[in-house]
Amino acid sequence: MAHPIAPAAAPTIAPISVKAILPWAVFFGILLMALIYFVGAEQGATSLLSGENVHEWVHDGRHLLGFPCH
Repeated sequence: MAHPIAPAAAPTIAPISVKAILPWAVFFGILLMALIYFVGAEQGATSLLSGENVHEWVHDGRHLLGFPCH
């Protein structure tokens, strides 16, 4: 006689607290703002670095994201 197979219990996922996520969210937020600055505004009116090295490195990404540069 066949025995019925009981369904396996679904694994429980522990919620992640805001205290655990907040430092990572702040870190990635600052990193994203720095990336947007270097792609969008560096080598312009608010340039922090001299020369055109940063401009040349992010030139294609600047156009891809819709930032005009010339």
